Amino acid sequence: MKAIIQRVTSAKVTVNEELISSIGRGLCVLVGICQDDTEKDVDFMVRKLLSIRLFEDPTGKRWQKCVKDENLEILCISQFTLYHRLKGNKPDFHMAMQGPDAQSLYNSFLRKLGTSYNVDKIKDGKFGAYMQVHIQNDGPVTITLDSPNNGNNKTETNEVKSES
Repeated sequence: MKAIIQRVTSAKVTVNEELISSIGRGLCVLVGICQDDTEKDVDFMVRKLLSIRLFEDPTGKRWQKCVKDENLEILCISQFTLYHRLKGNKPDFHMAMQGPDAQSLYNSFLRKLGTSYNVDKIKDGKFGAYMQVHIQNDGPVTITLDSPNNGNNKTETNEVKSES
């Protein structure tokens, strides 16, 4: 799994000009699911997303507080395009998990976020829809997060193993 985490003062997602979800201060997270991802990847991503320290403490010291510490919201957006490979100038998305399997794992991710934190603080877009994501980036702070079994790392891991 791969996530692009953006600290925001506000974010919203619309589909055909209809508001689907919105949050105030918190995190907007673009979530990509690789064809080889499992519940283990989901567990890792949930744990890291809820504990990554992207917020300042009351004295203004940076990188001290996580989203849970501050009781903030998270807007998650499924985004298969995070698993692209360029073939010349054209993107190829064959590494992204497809259809119902991807939706099932994404829904598991959302459920586990809610269970591990607060279901009312977790919002999302509309899986598979053509969405418009509006963010007010705070900082700007943008962090990438990959699960240990991320599809981009699998080839490198396999190459290292075959050399030994």
